[in-house]
Amino acid sequence: MTSLNKSQIIELLPHREPMLLIDELYDIVNLKSATAVVNVTKESFFVQGHFPDNPVMPGVLIVESFGQAAAALTAHGLDKSTYENKLVFLMGVEKARFRNPVIPDCKLILKIEAIRSHGRVWKYKGEAFVDDIKMADAIWSATIVDKK
Repeated sequence: MTSLNKSQIIELLPHREPMLLIDELYDIVNLKSATAVVNVTKESFFVQGHFPDNPVMPGVLIVESFGQAAAALTAHGLDKSTYENKLVFLMGVEKARFRNPVIPDCKLILKIEAIRSHGRVWKYKGEAFVDDIKMADAIWSATIVDKK
């Protein structure tokens, strides 16, 4: 099994700070599954406004983190020519549940799995944990498109 650090993830994804949310990808099974780490800190860009006296990671950014982890898993498993000059866009979120608030300072662990692919469309599922406590889960789809 392979792991990727943040520098290697940057080579696969177009996201940059502050929107690059995943810090590491490990336990990678090519085009099937992986585990990602999001370091949620008091310095994270969203904490200052969401909410200053009671900081919590917005659910939409947990879903974005799932999407970034899935995009990195997929790009890592494909031939570079397949994703070069391409972008991965979220198509839909079928189901997302937020079970517990994600509060800084923590490591948010995302376990993601590719459910199926059909051409350029992929479907994934994921679960998010902090200290083995489930914080959220989701099912979503994404597509690979040409850069415009």
